[in-house]
Amino acid sequence: MSFQDKTIKCADCGSDFTFSAEEQEFFKTKGFTNEPKRCPACRQAKKSEQRGGGYSSRSEMYPATCAQCGKETQVPFEPRGDKPVYCSECYSSIRKPR
Repeated sequence: MSFQDKTIKCADCGSDFTFSAEEQEFFKTKGFTNEPKRCPACRQAKKSEQRGGGYSSRSEMYPATCAQCGKETQVPFEPRGDKPVYCSECYSSIRKPR
């Protein structure tokens, strides 16, 4: 089965993010049947919240401008200005695989 990138709207912050073909293949190998409903930034915030040390609500999202594409976005941390901030889509395309 050939996967293609999909654009999905985040259920938390409302921004569009890409569910890449590689991610879809990974989900399939893990047996996941549902697509993600949160962008990578909101997924990370939710994980931190569940561990007891994260962001407690959507009201703690901060406006930012993507350093790569210039799109206005929201991030779950307050940008300091000394490091670039990326929208979910650009972050997904440049992040280093673990």
